[in-house]
Amino acid sequence: MGHEEGAPGAGRLLDDDWERLVTFYQFPEEHWKHLRTTNVVESPFSAMRLRTPAAKRFKKAQNATAIIWKRLLVAEQSFRCLDAPELLADVAEGVVYVNGMRAKQGNAKAAA
Repeated sequence: MGHEEGAPGAGRLLDDDWERLVTFYQFPEEHWKHLRTTNVVESPFSAMRLRTPAAKRFKKAQNATAIIWKRLLVAEQSFRCLDAPELLADVAEGVVYVNGMRAKQGNAKAAA
C-alpha cells in the first residue's frame, strides 16, 4: 500500500486542520465537557419530537404552541447547568486560554 502521488498524507491533513483541532483548548477547562457535547441544539428538543404529532391535532396554532412551550419549560428542569458560568464573560470578552488555563497578560500574545 504505497503513498499515491498527489494524495495528502496524515501529517499534511493535521497541518491543514491544526488550528481547528486545537481551538477546543482555547476555552476554560471547566467548559470542555460542554464543548464535547455533540448536538447542543438538538438535545433539548428531543423530548419535543415525541409531542409534535399530538400538537398537530390542535385546531388552533395557539393551543399547540402553548403545549409545546409548556413541554419545553418542563424539559428545562433536567438541563445540565454550565460549569463555571462566571467564566462566560471572560470568554465573550476574548480572554486568552492556553490548554484550558487563563493565560497571563505577558503570555497572551505568545499564545495567540
